[in-house]
Amino acid sequence: MEDVLEVYTRPHDPARPLVCLDETSKQLVAETRTPLPVQPGRPARYDYEYKRNGTASLFMLFAALEGWRHVKVTERRTTIDYARVLQELSDVHFAEADKIVLVQDNLSAAEFRARAEEIRTVADAMHNDRTKQLMYGIAAIYDRLAQRADARSL
Repeated sequence: MEDVLEVYTRPHDPARPLVCLDETSKQLVAETRTPLPVQPGRPARYDYEYKRNGTASLFMLFAALEGWRHVKVTERRTTIDYARVLQELSDVHFAEADKIVLVQDNLSAAEFRARAEEIRTVADAMHNDRTKQLMYGIAAIYDRLAQRADARSL
């Protein structure tokens, strides 16, 4: 935790933007009945019944010191989707940056290992050297985090 807090205290450096990334999935729903409209003294009323329309995954990116935020919506939440979000972050949103400081939430050791291996597989298929380098760097970080999680569980 102290490592992450130290990152947040670093001075602003546009060549090394600090970007926070979080992922979530949301259920998509539709109304099955027309809501009752607003009447004097009463708000609009919605029925509790709904129709399920699948799910969507959201990748939320936030660079507070840059005054920037972005949400990428995908149908799934796979490693390939994750890799594409990182590629867009690197190649589109912060193409001029020397290095991107990426902060993410904590995973278990097994999740770190699995994600590191998946990221290497995706990186091998990338044609852009900058993105490939970023992906390999993230995979190495996940390897180190898996080792730390293993050490804490002993």
